[in-house]
Amino acid sequence: MIVLDGALLALQRHARGWAAEMAPYSAEVDRDPAAVTRHRDLPVYARMATLQVPEKYNSAPLVVDGHRYYLVSALEQVLHAEECAAVDLGMTLGAPGAPMAGATVAMLGDDRQQEWFYGRLLERVTWSFFALTEPHGGSDAAATKTSLRARDDGEVLTLDGAKRYVTNSVRARLGVVFARAGAGPLALSAALLELPTPGYTAEPIPTIGLRGAQLGAITFDAVEVPPDRVLGRHLPPIRRGMLGWLSTLHKLRPVAAAMAVGVARAAYEYVVANRRDPSAAERLELDRIRRRIEGVRQLTWRAAAAVDRDPADGALGSAAKVRAVRLAEETTLAALGFFGTGARLDHPALDKLARDACGVEYMEGTGNVQRLGLFGSLTRNEVRWS
Repeated sequence: MIVLDGALLALQRHARGWAAEMAPYSAEVDRDPAAVTRHRDLPVYARMATLQVPEKYNSAPLVVDGHRYYLVSALEQVLHAEECAAVDLGMTLGAPGAPMAGATVAMLGDDRQQEWFYGRLLERVTWSFFALTEPHGGSDAAATKTSLRARDDGEVLTLDGAKRYVTNSVRARLGVVFARAGAGPLALSAALLELPTPGYTAEPIPTIGLRGAQLGAITFDAVEVPPDRVLGRHLPPIRRGMLGWLSTLHKLRPVAAAMAVGVARAAYEYVVANRRDPSAAERLELDRIRRRIEGVRQLTWRAAAAVDRDPADGALGSAAKVRAVRLAEETTLAALGFFGTGARLDHPALDKLARDACGVEYMEGTGNVQRLGLFGSLTRNEVRWS
């Protein structure tokens, strides 16, 4: 069992206060995802935009009770993510900053690329995107069709192809795009983009849940990429592409799991606050849900601690993601059941939680992908349970 120390407890309390600032705007953003950018000056958004910038580039970290935070560790991100998701998961995903793109730049970027990228984030409130998933191959990097090829003059590369279901791609000014520079698994590359740029178009994809994230469909038509914006050129080929996106997903899967825990917690707390005179059976069910939430939360914390020790250790993250998604989906549906027929109409906050819960399944790999990865880790005896 993981017990949080004083510094992590202080971060958790602070994140809870920050997250509460989003609550008044939740319904507005659910109706109109574009409203996210109108609230860029919210203190929670203004600070989230500059978190997850490494200490080397960030002279103004978050300071709480004398503790300094950069939110670059998975465990810190997990604590922050649960608190924000318990208020509004869509707005959390739609926040400015660089949760996925920044993690990739940290792993694959050289000093100049990192300085350029993080410098852009610190200049002003900026959204970013991480583009891996494609229309026909999903998030299977080996099936990537988007290409990154040298022009005839050899001085500029061009990016052609399409990506789908990319968070914040419509509102972003920075992005990381995975593309293929040739045949074979070692030919995958990640390129940095600064927007707007000719040939780049992003259109919103209508969704039922997670509307604040404003998922987008991207098309690249001969988008020019300077060679110095290709990540990992200083690294061996095996570390440039597949290892980059795998390491990013390993680190962020516990965060996705924590978001699902936050959604489940919000549904549980809503029932506790609004269900009048619950029966004995209902009280027992609520206690079972509470204990289940705590158990999955502990698994999520352990997964974060594991990937902080070793970025390649993603097995517990996969387990946490599978368990947390099921928890969120089942808890939100159970919460609606406490209020009977018409609960979705009478309790729109619960309806929103149920819609958002279904979207977590598709973040950082679906359940089947996680199960396959976890099975491989188990058969290779790679899982460390303590």
